Amino acid sequence: MSERLYSVEQVAEHLGLHVRTIRNYVRDGRLAAVRIGKQYRIAHADLEAFTGRPLSGQPDGDAGGAQHAEVSSIVELDAVSRPTADRLATLLTAGVTGRERDGGRQLRIQTVYDEGRARMKIVILGGLKDTAQVLEHVEQVLAS
Repeated sequence: MSERLYSVEQVAEHLGLHVRTIRNYVRDGRLAAVRIGKQYRIAHADLEAFTGRPLSGQPDGDAGGAQHAEVSSIVELDAVSRPTADRLATLLTAGVTGRERDGGRQLRIQTVYDEGRARMKIVILGGLKDTAQVLEHVEQVLAS
């Protein structure tokens, strides 16, 4: 038997819903699932029945699907002036706002500047290629 089973987290991500919402659907009996230990697993056919249509893509984490990698990076920059920090923050956030990258996943960037220490932190969450491009942009701005 090789029926595909998905975790609640995979189904929530695929449907764009919160994990608690999926768990509530399972507990209410609206979404069929099997409990294995302390976790629920949802069969592919049950997920299609719940949505009322065939799945266009498979939830992430399925062994038959493409692999996905996401990077979480924190970049600390010392001795950065306020104008440089502002320029860098504007460049990075404007470059990613509203754009989907790497397989439909959005690149997320947050910046923080500590005036007293002249230190800037950049938090980057995204795919491998997109994160590498952001780091190249940071390097270019600092080199200029």
